[in-house]
Amino acid sequence: MTERTYWATHGGHPPQTDLLTDRAMFREAYAVIPRGTQRDIVTSYLPFWEDTRLWVLARPMTGFAETFSQYLVEVAPGGGSEKPEDDPSAEAVLFVMEGSLEVTLGDEPGDGDTHVLAPGGYAFIAPGETWTAHNRGSEDTRFMWIRKRYQRVAGVPKPEPFVTNEQDIEPTPMPGTEGRWATTRFVDQKDLRHDMHVTIVTFLPGGIIPFAETHVMEHGLYVLEGQAVYRLNEDWVEVQEGDFMWLRAFCPQACYDGGPKPFRYLLYKDVNRHAPLSLGGHAGR
Repeated sequence: MTERTYWATHGGHPPQTDLLTDRAMFREAYAVIPRGTQRDIVTSYLPFWEDTRLWVLARPMTGFAETFSQYLVEVAPGGGSEKPEDDPSAEAVLFVMEGSLEVTLGDEPGDGDTHVLAPGGYAFIAPGETWTAHNRGSEDTRFMWIRKRYQRVAGVPKPEPFVTNEQDIEPTPMPGTEGRWATTRFVDQKDLRHDMHVTIVTFLPGGIIPFAETHVMEHGLYVLEGQAVYRLNEDWVEVQEGDFMWLRAFCPQACYDGGPKPFRYLLYKDVNRHAPLSLGGHAGR
């Protein structure tokens, strides 16, 4: 794989003349990981993945966000995996941002339904699902991979895998916003088989979250387009395309899109389950 830096403009390794001052920060209630930190020197690699590297943006941490991990993955032409996941309890969402990703879902290797995900492509991988992922194209593929340990509930069937594209889903506007704030929902909110939602939130220029949201859901927010000022706990932080925000439960949050482009981000949150009554534990573990 060619050495490169995702989103960065200064090459794979920062020069010795760079200033240390940056927007990166880790606080008690949130973290901001700017796009400029996603450099060659902080990549990770996984077993059974060929010509693939990734940036780990979030992982479960005691005392912080504990429900999910989130990777920014880059697969070179011809790369991919016949065995992408080694945890049978893990569910996942894949969201393609650049290039194309061939995903096969099926009970046995070599025997399943094959889908080619273009930019905007979205795949939900059910826990225990056999799947493969490959870049059959001529350009690098970049996608978001969100993983969560599925919380099983007796009497509630596990969700089925599916593949779609954001272009095929009509965004749902928030009431009273005249469409300036809308959410693209890939799963019915009332479908209790699902214990996580991954959606796309869009603000048109001038759109705002007009109050400080405070709630039990943990968040991973990856900025897909535009720039905005985001309220995180007591701070206002400027964010832009390629940045990642990581929020623990109950972190106050709000947003203002000053334009000139729409501000869009991919949002993870945990939903539809009892709060665990043991520290660091989740139902179904």
